[in-house]
Amino acid sequence: MTGVAMPLWALGAAYLAGSFPTAYLVGKANGVDLRTVGSGNLGATNVFRTLGWKWGALVYVVDGLKGLLPTWLLPAAVGVAAGWPWGVLIGVLTIAGHVKPIFLLGRGGGKGVATASGVFFALAPAAGAWALGAFVITVALTRYVSLGSLVGAVVLPVTMLLQARAVTPLAMVAVAIGAFVFWTHRDNIRRLLRGEERRLGNGKAATAGGST
Repeated sequence: MTGVAMPLWALGAAYLAGSFPTAYLVGKANGVDLRTVGSGNLGATNVFRTLGWKWGALVYVVDGLKGLLPTWLLPAAVGVAAGWPWGVLIGVLTIAGHVKPIFLLGRGGGKGVATASGVFFALAPAAGAWALGAFVITVALTRYVSLGSLVGAVVLPVTMLLQARAVTPLAMVAVAIGAFVFWTHRDNIRRLLRGEERRLGNGKAATAGGST
């Protein structure tokens, strides 16, 4: 296979890996189409609220691995450098697959947070750990998963910029991914501002705000 075909194959494989519909399959295994309950979002948060923390944790881990493993392994498999630009492009495509999964014909998907976390654990492990820590602390203090996701989306590029002490291409990708997370959470932001966002453990809200 030629040097051009190998990266193209890797990019396709990354998108297909990201498209693996973890939450959808877990829901179906439990007799539920998660697109029709709770937030309707195929992410770990909606699974957590609908099916319990064990299923939610499973979905979060698998969705994270969908980002981590292709970004980490595919560049070496096709003989290109990890990181910028191929590793980044592979990671972005796993996120795109998670948000718009081909296996569901683009109908339904998550908001990209868990998969993006896996991508940046492969590309920038220290910054990824700081972002995950910020997410966990924010959720623990506020019980807002969406707010934790937004805080993590800010902490990630800020940490990368501080570590590099320069504006690097990878940090700019992190800024772009953070902006994308804010865009996918635009309804959650409106509910947060109105004081209507659902907290973890609060079963009374009529509208969920699945975040991952």
